[in-house]
Amino acid sequence: MRVLLVTESFLPAANGVTTSVLRVLDHLAARGHDALVVCPGPAPSSYAGFPVVAVPAMTWHGFRTGLPSPALIRAIDDFSPDVVHAASPFGLAAQGLFAARRRGVPTVAVFQTDVAGFARKHGLSGAAPTIWRWLRHVHSTADLTLAPSSATLADLAANGVERCTWWGRGVDAVTYHPRHRRTPEGAAFRDRLLAGAAPGTVLVGYVGRLAPEKQVERLARLRSLRDVRLVVVGDGPSRSGLEARLGPDAVFTGRLDGLNLARAYAALDVFVHTGVNETFGQTLQEAMASGLPVVAPASGGPLDVVVDGVTGILHPAGSDRAMVRAVRGLVADPALRARMGEAGRRRVLPRSWEALGDALVGHYEAVIAARAVGVVARVG
Repeated sequence: MRVLLVTESFLPAANGVTTSVLRVLDHLAARGHDALVVCPGPAPSSYAGFPVVAVPAMTWHGFRTGLPSPALIRAIDDFSPDVVHAASPFGLAAQGLFAARRRGVPTVAVFQTDVAGFARKHGLSGAAPTIWRWLRHVHSTADLTLAPSSATLADLAANGVERCTWWGRGVDAVTYHPRHRRTPEGAAFRDRLLAGAAPGTVLVGYVGRLAPEKQVERLARLRSLRDVRLVVVGDGPSRSGLEARLGPDAVFTGRLDGLNLARAYAALDVFVHTGVNETFGQTLQEAMASGLPVVAPASGGPLDVVVDGVTGILHPAGSDRAMVRAVRGLVADPALRARMGEAGRRRVLPRSWEALGDALVGHYEAVIAARAVGVVARVG
């Protein structure tokens, strides 16, 4: 199968869209398919053995997004894909959907970013209806839209987006593993995070992009808890403000990848997710694979990821007091942390990228077959 994957985000950017795109490409390579990537530049010239076409881009509030480009049209015409995969379509990937439809190429769109929620967090609440009108138009062009959670599917339906189905996110439970806490490298990493802390200090952490829509500043309410050190893993435009809000005792590691990121997760005692507009919440799965109890708002993607009272604690969205209460209970009860961490890892073990990759290829095959039947019917 020949797959043209056009994405609004790609390397070197680190976010959920990029991560899922990379895992899709890894899977296509492992299964012997052919692929071509079109993405915002600058970008590497290839990934997983597949060529990458970089187009001009702009940056808005820390997000780099590709601009519609003739290079995308040339890529579709030259590559002659069997299917076009549009990752989080809004600008560049939306152009890919429109061009594919004009050429009769089957399409799958993956809804991954709550753009309307992002706009609201940046003081543009009035733009939300216009954004949804555009998204409805974009996704109506796709043969199928995939969404990562039941909450997102409901949101799409409420805004008039049709032909949607669930497609989740996988997790690498081999890389993200509690064993890193026990290795010499992992133990040394945890010791560095605890440097200067009192004996018995509990590490409470966040992993992700540091941007307004993530609401990481809510962690400042946890400063009132005794025997807690805050750890923030990631980078972004809000970092300097967060360093001031969270105080000198908080540890900011910057962006981490690979084994360093896995060790950071495993070094923590409690994972806290702060944003309320997540379509999924991939870091929750990675934390659970690492054996951590998680605390998250009962909103959006976390509703499908966290089993309240079993793998972590869901609290009313936007309630800092409830978040503090949940974290306080976990800090005070090591046995509860251990039980929830173990239950969380068991829950995510079946969610491999391999299984989800095969499911995605099945969706590709379904839209290709449906389009072929439709063409035959029209010709007949």
